[in-house]
Amino acid sequence: MALKEALSDDFKVYQRQIVANAKALAARLAKSGFRIVSGGTDNHLMLVDVTVKGFTGKEASDALDHVRITVNKNVIPFDEKSPFVASGIRLGTPAVTTRGLKEKDMEEIADLINITLDKNANEAALAKVRGRVEDLVKKFPLYEGLRRRMD
Repeated sequence: MALKEALSDDFKVYQRQIVANAKALAARLAKSGFRIVSGGTDNHLMLVDVTVKGFTGKEASDALDHVRITVNKNVIPFDEKSPFVASGIRLGTPAVTTRGLKEKDMEEIADLINITLDKNANEAALAKVRGRVEDLVKKFPLYEGLRRRMD
């Protein structure tokens, strides 16, 4: 069944959107000063070096979790930190693409990540980020039926 679904035109459109979203997210993060380990992405995910912003992967993951953005800490090539701390985070776009987010939304997510991972970010700034994340979640609910009920 999964293979049959993968052959459908809708699934092909969905896959293209996942990659377009990943490219937009990686490009905006790079523009904000993050180092995308591979220089960009050609698939659904990217590995981001957060040490350029003064964070470890664990610190970045914890900070982003605080504003309700889910990422994974991840080692990067030649990482001198242990896998429990790491120097990077791994980001993917399938989950947000499933919700209906597009490239412009990826730019907003990158901006929210950048604000959160600013060493000078205070609790008021982080509260604003949490609010913007909540607005995105409401705008793009998990199930289309929920979106109709919210309108």
